[in-house]
Amino acid sequence: MALSNYYEATARLPATTASLKGDIRCDVAVLGAGMTGCSAALHLAERGYRVAVLEAERIGFGASGRNGGQALPGFAADQVKVRRIMGEAVAKRLWDLSMEAVDLLHAQITRFAIPCDPKRGYLHVAVKDRQVRELEAWIDELEALGTPGFALLRGAELQSRLPSPRYKAALYDPVAGHIHPLNYTLGLGHAAIAAGAQIFTGTRVQKIEPGNGVRLKTPGGTVTADFLLICGNAYLGDLVRPIAGYVMPVGTYIVATEPRDDIPLLIPGNEAVADLNFVLDYFRRSADNRMLFGGRVSYSTLPPPNLAASMLARARRAFPQLADARADYAWGGNVAITHNRLPHFGRLGRNILFAQGFSGHGVALTGFTGKLLAEAVAGQAERFDVFTRIPHARFPGGSLLRMPTLVLATSWFRLRDML
Repeated sequence: MALSNYYEATARLPATTASLKGDIRCDVAVLGAGMTGCSAALHLAERGYRVAVLEAERIGFGASGRNGGQALPGFAADQVKVRRIMGEAVAKRLWDLSMEAVDLLHAQITRFAIPCDPKRGYLHVAVKDRQVRELEAWIDELEALGTPGFALLRGAELQSRLPSPRYKAALYDPVAGHIHPLNYTLGLGHAAIAAGAQIFTGTRVQKIEPGNGVRLKTPGGTVTADFLLICGNAYLGDLVRPIAGYVMPVGTYIVATEPRDDIPLLIPGNEAVADLNFVLDYFRRSADNRMLFGGRVSYSTLPPPNLAASMLARARRAFPQLADARADYAWGGNVAITHNRLPHFGRLGRNILFAQGFSGHGVALTGFTGKLLAEAVAGQAERFDVFTRIPHARFPGGSLLRMPTLVLATSWFRLRDML
């Protein structure tokens, strides 16, 4: 059994490029070659900027190449919370931008012929009666936002779309869907290179020296740039200390079964699916008819023991039909969550911008964020600044205690999942 990343095994484009050797000068340096960084490089290069992307590992190494591939509008915090924090008008603007993010994802896939198996359609499923009521309220919220086409499924209609004994109702979402996230990220990276950007993989930034010309030191050389975009998200560590305490890296995990003839019968509409629990299960079909089933969290970022077996057990709870399924792949990675589960954008001085903390909800939003970062560099920061106005708090406890503090703070929500 190959316990490795299914996406890496089915990658369609190279993930590595040359590493940086020597000293270079550019207009914009980008830290991180995930979805955000590659998208920013693409949009900047198309505007005529000289761009250098510095990636410690390879294109899509982090969450961009490990996630569940579920692309949807909105945020990890629900729209009611967004409205409470930001007010009616700004909350509606943020929702509209998140809808644009999904459209941009599909437009880029089409424009660059990215082989990432895009599919529209999503089922938000309720495990408990109170979650059914949440779905009913969600329908009303979506109608108020002017978003048509959503429908609540129950009973026989639900069973025809998702033959599982576990779910009481589902909200069908025609806007959201799923992709092969690593192939999408690789497609953005290679489109950026074709547009003139340079992407240096195996190039770890060791030090950032702010100034009118931001200087980034790596083992093989330096990059001096007029602007720096920080897009490392959960994999930055303490490199950028002013923003490190605002996100918490959290591990999450996925198993891929062997290809099975019955997988199309389990999700006949080929939707992506996720439940409403705080520690949620999320799953979908792959293009080669495997069940990709994700869930669990690790606040230490250490993978759980017997990962494949524990993830298969979760999958069988949803689908007893998978009783004899085996795991061909099992992997995990870190997502960066924020205190309020909303993305954290901002500036560190005039010429350093950052975007992080998508909280497990970034497949569509990250690519769009790259476009917003490019707009901001070009002096059109109005849309980027809609996000910078979201208030954020540091995780309490500092670098040593913030993880155990978070575990204590989330224990109530995990307990509530079981009730």
